[in-house]
Amino acid sequence: MVAALIGLFLMVVLILPVTKVIYVAFQDPNTGALTINNFIDFFNAALFRESFVNSFYVSAMSVVFATLIAMPLAYFTTRFNFAGSALIQTLGVIPLIMPPFVGAVAMQLFFGGNGSVNLLLDQYFGFTLPFMDGLNGVILVQSVHFFPFILINLSASLQNIDRSMEEAALNLGSSGMRLFRRIVFPLGMPGYLAGASLVFLKVFDDLGTPLLLNVNNMLAPQAYLRISSVGISDPIGYVISVILVLFSVFSLWVSFLAMKGKDYATTQKGGGGLLKRDLSRWERIGCYAVILAILAFVLAPHMALFLLSIGSVWSFSPLPDGFTLAHYAEVFNGALGFITNTLLYAGLAGLIDVILGTAIAYVVWRTKIWGGKALDFIAMGAVAVPGVVLGIGYLRMFYGVEMPFSDVPLATFWGVIVIALAVRRLPYALRACVAALQQVSVSLEEAAESLGATKQRTIRKIVVPLMSGGILAGFVTSFATAAVELSATIMLVSSETDAPLAYGIYVFMQSAAGRGPGAALGIIAVVIVGLGTFASHKIIERSKRDCAGCSES
Repeated sequence: MVAALIGLFLMVVLILPVTKVIYVAFQDPNTGALTINNFIDFFNAALFRESFVNSFYVSAMSVVFATLIAMPLAYFTTRFNFAGSALIQTLGVIPLIMPPFVGAVAMQLFFGGNGSVNLLLDQYFGFTLPFMDGLNGVILVQSVHFFPFILINLSASLQNIDRSMEEAALNLGSSGMRLFRRIVFPLGMPGYLAGASLVFLKVFDDLGTPLLLNVNNMLAPQAYLRISSVGISDPIGYVISVILVLFSVFSLWVSFLAMKGKDYATTQKGGGGLLKRDLSRWERIGCYAVILAILAFVLAPHMALFLLSIGSVWSFSPLPDGFTLAHYAEVFNGALGFITNTLLYAGLAGLIDVILGTAIAYVVWRTKIWGGKALDFIAMGAVAVPGVVLGIGYLRMFYGVEMPFSDVPLATFWGVIVIALAVRRLPYALRACVAALQQVSVSLEEAAESLGATKQRTIRKIVVPLMSGGILAGFVTSFATAAVELSATIMLVSSETDAPLAYGIYVFMQSAAGRGPGAALGIIAVVIVGLGTFASHKIIERSKRDCAGCSES
């Protein structure tokens, strides 16, 4: 019964909206007959062909530059012994805390045509560099924001390498870059491909960054602009949405294909990790210089955003002319609704996610119900559905449906935003719940049932309490990431009174006068996500300690 209800819910909020988008993409707008003319019209238009190429180019180049940023940090911290390696790894993950569209504005302040770096270059050397011009700006922002995906996954892979393979290569005379190119990096490929596919997927689907940088000749912005300007009956917006979904699936499929048929298994438990060696004095200096340069670059958006939030005037100067807290006062006096809406929406979305995540995890791992694996697959499939596609699907599916006792379209109800946020973040909560359930021994449930407890009572009194750490971690992760979601919410906000924080930041950033308050909202968003991330890590660590304590006792 529970599995059927979950399946029905996922059918209504995920499968049907996406299916509707795909169906309309193949539908003649005049006759309703199925046709491929919409796709022909798309590829016949120069703007859409250009947008298609640009999206692929930006995604691919973002992977390249994200790799150049992440690889030294991952290799140095796993290969060499030096103080601060754990701190470096922690600082390297911080860029994920800032929403990419907020980072776009911050990066312009430091690296834009009239940003701090170019003003200093022009003043002292007489030239400027096009860091943020057109597609370059999108690539730079996305690389800085998403490189932690590669850093986290590649570091984990390098730490699991069987060191006997490295020892064998060293004994045969391989060293330096040859050792890295022929042994270390190929063995770390699983983690690298996992991170790189996530970077490609996230960049390809991102809407806010191109919009804020006024780069509209990409697929996600074109889908949003077509639906918001032409209307929800415009078939091209749906064609673009289908292409976005296909390329999201494509990026995951390529990473799977690259791993297929290859053996990365180690002969030791845990692999042992790379052989860590000590650095000479000059090697240590060089290593720190590279790491500090990378960290200064990737953390620059956070500093720029903070300076903008407290700066009175910042125009054509390397730093603000003065400092004030007026922007924060304006936010708390006039834009507090964005914050309270976000806390409500993200909180409800997180609650929905952990309820669904716990139920799906139990159905898949503790029962033999037919279709259980399909529930897991469908729920995880949400990660391949871009936010703009989900938003368009909800508009198309629910706009003609009226709310009970009202003639207001259901698509304009703020509850739809909550559902969209929950669907988008369900995979994160599900994986946390699955991990928590796998740490609960089946024998504990069997013991409770042998003493007369019903299945429902066993779940309520035994399973859920033992999963509480993982459930709470899943809630915090869903809450923190949903708090800064823009792609889906920008399509579904019908009134500013119902708008969440991310939408408020986007509105403020549209004008020069609003960028100070927008930056203040951005800092608040960073604090919310940062606290959520910190809380999630603490909860997971405590769960591991409790689990270890239970094992010892």
